[in-house]
Amino acid sequence: MASSSEGSGDALLPDFPRGPLQAYRARASFSWKELALFLEGEDMLRLKKTIFSALEDDPLFARPGGGDLPMEKYRELNFLRCRRVFEHDLLRVEDMLQSPLKVWALVNCLGMYDWSLAAKFFLNVLVFGSAIYNSGSERHFKYIPKIFSMEIFGCFALTELSHGTNTKAIRTTAHYDPTTEEFIIHSPDFEAAKFWVGNMGKTATHAVVFAQLHTPGGGCHGLHAFVVQIRDPKTLLPMPGVMVGDIGKKLGQNGLDNGFAMFHQVRIPRQDLLNRAGDVTPEGTYVTPFKDDRQRFRMSLASLSSSRVSIVGMSVVNLKLAVSIAIRFSATRRQFGPTDKEEIPVLEYQMQQWRLLPYLAAAYALDHFSKSLFLDMVELQQGRLGKDASAGQAELGREIHALASASKPLASWTAQRGIQECREACGGHGYLAMNRLGHLRDDNDPNCTYEGDNNVLLQQTSNYLLSLLARRAQGGAHCKSRLKTVDFLEAYPDILGQRFEVPSLEDCLDSSVPLAAYEWLVCYLLRESDQKLNQEKRSGSNDFEARNNCQVYYCRSLALAFLELTVVRRFHEHTHQPSVPPPLRAVLRRLSALYGLWSLSQHTALLYRGGYFSGEQAGKMIETAILDLCSQLKDDAVALVDVIAPPDFVLDSPIGRADGEVGVRPGSKMVSPLTDTLT
Repeated sequence: MASSSEGSGDALLPDFPRGPLQAYRARASFSWKELALFLEGEDMLRLKKTIFSALEDDPLFARPGGGDLPMEKYRELNFLRCRRVFEHDLLRVEDMLQSPLKVWALVNCLGMYDWSLAAKFFLNVLVFGSAIYNSGSERHFKYIPKIFSMEIFGCFALTELSHGTNTKAIRTTAHYDPTTEEFIIHSPDFEAAKFWVGNMGKTATHAVVFAQLHTPGGGCHGLHAFVVQIRDPKTLLPMPGVMVGDIGKKLGQNGLDNGFAMFHQVRIPRQDLLNRAGDVTPEGTYVTPFKDDRQRFRMSLASLSSSRVSIVGMSVVNLKLAVSIAIRFSATRRQFGPTDKEEIPVLEYQMQQWRLLPYLAAAYALDHFSKSLFLDMVELQQGRLGKDASAGQAELGREIHALASASKPLASWTAQRGIQECREACGGHGYLAMNRLGHLRDDNDPNCTYEGDNNVLLQQTSNYLLSLLARRAQGGAHCKSRLKTVDFLEAYPDILGQRFEVPSLEDCLDSSVPLAAYEWLVCYLLRESDQKLNQEKRSGSNDFEARNNCQVYYCRSLALAFLELTVVRRFHEHTHQPSVPPPLRAVLRRLSALYGLWSLSQHTALLYRGGYFSGEQAGKMIETAILDLCSQLKDDAVALVDVIAPPDFVLDSPIGRADGEVGVRPGSKMVSPLTDTLT
């Protein structure tokens, strides 16, 4: 008899058509429908099904045959599709406010279909719109309904041609004129042109523009955000004083019109300063609720952390799509065998399992982490909107900033490596454009760069950790945080004295083992980074030089290890909670252990160098455990993919079809994956 969860799942999650993948599905140790319901819940699954059905049933979203569209045609079609998403009214504004995860789901579902579409929608509604809502005040809320009615179309203009990650050096200016109560937005030269701005190339009518705010006699008050109209909404012609255009073809996401803009003495009303971080009176006096300039600066750029968290989700989606394609293909592709007459699926080979299944585990672990971090960000934003100025709120902001700054590098790099591994694991078929892995690789690549270069961002996280250690050393301050990500540092000296003591392989097959090892690793790298920093200062380096000389092998590794620890801890706690249904516990805990041990294995040299590992047995046990977990998860791999893969129309990969009938593009005639021609 089916359980109640299975009964509700049958209606919401219909069975897959029978085909070559049926053999693996029959061997799964759990019900994929039960796992989907546990991880997502009925409401979320129903929303996703509504979104996917709306796309598949609308002719405007039909996949073009015969190769890629010309760039201009693609951008025109992408805008029409974006407008249609609004017309479908898939998620109302009140739903977005009441259930923020549904916003997350909508963007990621659109991204599974096409990241150019998702980015266009996301930049307009969630980046431009959220910047106004979170950084402005009631006088700016008039813009919000105009976004959803598409009376205006927005973009977020921070990056300039000569400055991106170094936001403090942004050179666009906003001088206040008290005689007219206007700000004068100006680009001093071409290097100060706003650049790489998504939606700005062709379609944006308004921009949130970041500029250095100047008042008469008061000097420069630093970076602030302004709402600036850049085009006429009816004609899309540039406004007076605005030079705006498209930057041209990119490596990927070419349905999105990235653009540039220069401003020549463009006047805007005083009220169009987004004033949560600071305001200017009609007479020209600058006022701010923040006593600390650094805190005010962080408030001005608060939207960047939320964007980075969103990029984590985008990267995870790309990894999900890639492993779905590669694992389904590996379960149907047969090569060699014990006899000349019998070929076996390549998923049966240990090498293929070792190449792919850790990335499947990573997709699950990072997916859970990204959702939890998104909800942490929502909590922070709600506190800011409620004008919570407490020390706890400020500390939460610093903690989330540190997490967001390291999670974007970890997720985007994991997806980058994972997509490439999936591409190679599919052999020549993986190199065919029609199978989508190349597009996923190109579309994921900018996640490593925008909203902050990955290597530079990691310094924000290591600086946060080093500051905690310094506070602890100076005054014995407790290492405790709202999200408990650094609470383990309370036992910093004791953890450094621990060693790897796992008596048997069976004991190693649990994520508590890499969790303990990661706590030691972070403490070790924190001590080494702190000692290296002090050594550089003692040798005569100033603070800038000292920190710069501590990144390679020290602070960079520290930041990544800390974030990996946080992901491992959250997924371990999630998979070991009492509410996990008994039939799902084994497979979820194997995923948790595999992700933790696989990630940890990349730091084997450090674990030996620092003395946590000793003798060859420790390293061998980790490797054997990884391979054992891969073997245990092999028969569950297809069912695990069934939980995370979108419908065939959205996945759009002939070798990744849900029925395993390789070579048929959804909604098309038979296509040969070898020739990309009709047969």
